[in-house]
Amino acid sequence: MWRALFLALGFYSCVLGFEALVLDKAVLKPEIRDGQALASREVVPPEWAPWSLLAAGSVVVLYSFTIPKRVAA
Repeated sequence: MWRALFLALGFYSCVLGFEALVLDKAVLKPEIRDGQALASREVVPPEWAPWSLLAAGSVVVLYSFTIPKRVAA
């Protein structure tokens, strides 16, 4: 179970890092209340985020492969 959890977290971190590397900013859809559109939010990742997420995710994925499989007794 721990092996699958760490593998999923590492893979998700790598995907998020790759996405931050490719995109400059993400504009979220504006919220509409009473027929009026409220201001939309922009998410701009910092410069260090893509490479840090890719590196950390890769290390976690490699770590997940070193966790021993549980043997059912």
